[in-house]
Amino acid sequence: MLEKIIYNKLLAIGIHILIGYLATFAFFPKPFGVAILLIGFIIVSMSNNNNEEAFKIASYVAGAEVFLRMVKGVISYEMGKYGVLFFLLIGMFIGPIKQKISVKFFVYILLLLLGIVFTAVPEGESLRKAIIFNLSGPIVLGVSALYFYKRMVTKKQLLDALFLLLLPVFSMVTYMYFRTPNLRELVFNTSSNAYTSGGFGPNQVATALGVGIFIIGVFLLLKEKLSGYVVLDALFLAYFTYRGLLTFSRGGVITGGVAFIVFAFFMLLHQGAGIKNMIKYIFVAGVFVLGVFLYTSDVTGGMLENRYAGKNARGEKKKDVSAGRGKIFKMQLESFYESPLVGIGVGNGKYKRQLSDKHVTAVSHNEVSRLIEEHGFIGILMLIMLITIPLSHFSKMARYQKAFLISFYLLWFLTINHSAMRIAFPGFIYGWSLINIIDEED
Repeated sequence: MLEKIIYNKLLAIGIHILIGYLATFAFFPKPFGVAILLIGFIIVSMSNNNNEEAFKIASYVAGAEVFLRMVKGVISYEMGKYGVLFFLLIGMFIGPIKQKISVKFFVYILLLLLGIVFTAVPEGESLRKAIIFNLSGPIVLGVSALYFYKRMVTKKQLLDALFLLLLPVFSMVTYMYFRTPNLRELVFNTSSNAYTSGGFGPNQVATALGVGIFIIGVFLLLKEKLSGYVVLDALFLAYFTYRGLLTFSRGGVITGGVAFIVFAFFMLLHQGAGIKNMIKYIFVAGVFVLGVFLYTSDVTGGMLENRYAGKNARGEKKKDVSAGRGKIFKMQLESFYESPLVGIGVGNGKYKRQLSDKHVTAVSHNEVSRLIEEHGFIGILMLIMLITIPLSHFSKMARYQKAFLISFYLLWFLTINHSAMRIAFPGFIYGWSLINIIDEED
């Protein structure tokens, strides 16, 4: 079944555009969300994970998470993370590959759980929700790392997983199209815009769109057609970029762009592209990005340009271009100084900021600073592990493999620095940076 979907890419894209339209009707989203898990389980079970079906279904679930949250197609808010965990755990124990457990990432998971001991939420708050909200993403990372660590994955399997990760994003942009008011009637400013994000959180939406931009760019560069037509693929890329810019949430779009630039650099080196070819690619990409950016800025009355330049609606430079994240980081460091060894406990940072007299967003947008605040030196140790293990892994790889692995690594690291681990994607894609990519003939 999966092979038929992957082989008929244009048909699959068309079906997912239709799914995006159907999601505008109240009867559709929840049955669709449940169907993903049920059909996925049937596919993985019947195939016995012989061709990395668990990996591919988990990719689809990770790609669908923001869309399902947006259309209220989830049974629980963290259903996407649970789904990814479920399929990866199944894949570890069935199929021809018996994954060797990495002690390093097993220790990482144990260290994460240690932070629960020091959690103490205010009266009336849910201890369970505080732990799940803050640890479900990092645990997805740990399980993903256990699954993918030095796992042999073919180029085709990897591209198939990328395609399945992309498909639900087509549904998401379609839904956004039908749910976005007439742009001429909107008054734009320089804040993230929920009206142009399908009525959902612009940060998460921009993250998903940034991933879509990266994947379409990869397929175009590798001449692996999505639709069968290069021009149509380029139009998809332009529209995804346009919708990403319209969210006014910069992190996701910049992350996707940076990851693709790094991918293109190593891939062109691998292909032996000369200076002239490099300049040609840079020129074409520059004209493309500039054209889409200027068009979108014109649609928003110049507000997009101000947003990316760190200016307010009047065109004046903002004092804080981090949208309050700098203040949160300062308070997190203060918490670390108070309890440097084990931190202040999982989830406690949010409640501490709520009780303070400083007017800042309580929830952290940065997983790095959250680990330091809530896990102390143990959190720093975990960060060192997470940062250095992939670096050691892909330093030994050829340029072709580095193109993929380093871009996956950047997608993880840049995402957790602007959107923490709200969704399964960053933890899931981290595991991809640990794979061994092989050609089918190897």
